[in-house]
Amino acid sequence: MSAPMTEAERATRIDLAAAYRLAALNGWDDTIYTHISAAVPGEEGAYLINPYGLLFDEVCASNLVKVNTRGEKLDDSPYAVNPTGFAIHGAIHAARASARCVLHLHTEWGLALAMVPGGLLPTTQHAMRLFDRLGRHAYEGLALSEPEGQRLVKNLGELDGLILENHGTLTVGQTVAEAYMLMHHLERAARAQLRAMAATGGRVLVASEAVAARTYAQWTGDGSERDGDAEWPALLRKLDKIDPTYRN
Repeated sequence: MSAPMTEAERATRIDLAAAYRLAALNGWDDTIYTHISAAVPGEEGAYLINPYGLLFDEVCASNLVKVNTRGEKLDDSPYAVNPTGFAIHGAIHAARASARCVLHLHTEWGLALAMVPGGLLPTTQHAMRLFDRLGRHAYEGLALSEPEGQRLVKNLGELDGLILENHGTLTVGQTVAEAYMLMHHLERAARAQLRAMAATGGRVLVASEAVAARTYAQWTGDGSERDGDAEWPALLRKLDKIDPTYRN
């Protein structure tokens, strides 16, 4: 018999389910593909991921699947999980304890950015939050192998995310809220940059490295308040008004 669920796990399940529902509302989903995963508080080596076959707007707190970093189920969930989640999410969770949440998407703007050799430029405040905080990972085909997972982990290092070339985007956070808001900034920045580049033939105003670095420092401050701390309660209130079943 499995141990009773802790309040900390229950809270993480609610936050993670909310991230899936919000991603669906934003149009960030890709039918049943891509993942947002979160480490289970107090259970080293255990994390939660979406059931394979469900749309993001079908995910709720109770149907998230608990797995280890090899993708083996740790609960009696009737659902399978997507093996590509292990190579990416499992590798990151296993290698980096601070990455409590890993968010990987195939969004329209993220895919477009992943084709641009120069990547994300310091063209907006949103982009400057991620100045020098995004790594790059070359496309190798479907992410199924452990060796690729290790290369991906190396490219991520201690950064806030990755541009997965020809594939999509990824952010990590110490909380679900942080990973979600970093993806929000990345999506906003990518959309603005790519629209401006399309409108001007690629000629856009780019802030200097000094200004971009200063803006990043102003944004992050002393680290006592992380992205998502202020925004997440508001986003949950929004979701509760629309459809509170993510809490089930």
